[in-house]
Amino acid sequence: MRPGGRRVAVIAAALAVGGGVATAAITAIDRPATVGEPATRIIPDRPTVGGCAVFPPDNAWNRDISTAPLHPRSAQIIARIQSVGGDNLHPDFGENPDYGIPYVVVPPDQPLVPIEFTAYGDESDPGPYPVPPDAPIEGGAAATGDRHVLVVRQGTCELFELGRAFPVGGGTSWRADVGARFDLGSNALRPAGWTSADAAGLPILAGLVRFEEVAAGEIRHAIRITFAQTRRAYIAPATHFASSRTDPDLPPMGLRLRLRADYDVSRLTGQARVIATAMQRYGVMVADNGSNWFFQGAWNPGWDDDDLNQLKSISGNAFEVVDTGEPTLG
Repeated sequence: MRPGGRRVAVIAAALAVGGGVATAAITAIDRPATVGEPATRIIPDRPTVGGCAVFPPDNAWNRDISTAPLHPRSAQIIARIQSVGGDNLHPDFGENPDYGIPYVVVPPDQPLVPIEFTAYGDESDPGPYPVPPDAPIEGGAAATGDRHVLVVRQGTCELFELGRAFPVGGGTSWRADVGARFDLGSNALRPAGWTSADAAGLPILAGLVRFEEVAAGEIRHAIRITFAQTRRAYIAPATHFASSRTDPDLPPMGLRLRLRADYDVSRLTGQARVIATAMQRYGVMVADNGSNWFFQGAWNPGWDDDDLNQLKSISGNAFEVVDTGEPTLG
């Protein structure tokens, strides 16, 4: 933030000899102040939303994996991914508000409303949830897709996420396929085998690319990504699979991949370079079935499609798989 101020012209001054106090009469302002040195931009040590840190520093989402060991079958997994869908990275958000996954921050006293679960009630955290009547819905009010609704409650720093959500009675209650609550101050996982608003049982918000962090110059968390085919398995912090395929070279939910260190991110500019650098440090995490190499962000009018489109030139072959543990098989 540029400090506001004015340079003053002091045209009369006197020293009160006895008291040793200098006094000045200010009678005119002749031009704006100048800044002697640039302001230092402070980047939080971990992601924050609405004044809430998004999980502890040692949470899997916030783990720097740039030096983590390579998976022994990295090459085979990458080759398998490339064989069943799109080949290049694809930002699934940008200038068009119809793309991206929105979220809303509400105050601690946001009224709670009932939630009716229509598909995965036995794997959902029961309501009520603090979802406002006008909560933004992924894809808009008329959307037919995943219709995610994400809510961060200030004060308690809780995250509430709904999948396939529809307001009822003008938003006095909501109907959704599934719902999950996360304590942003905890590393606790969903119960083993449980889904969430994401197929992997993961929190969606933690993996979204947000304009504010890109504008600050650094993303400090893994990024949510989808693939056309996944394995019937999951790796923590994921807790759920969404596939009947058992091919060991397909990516399980929760798998971490990173952009290789030898990929020259300096060829990219602006927003694209910040995102690619995060993919080298924190990588991407498999969160759902979808189009190959599609990664998600929250919509913001500050996105620049020309900038983001540079990322579409990055081949999936520029990635490698990180070994973060053995998967739980379905």
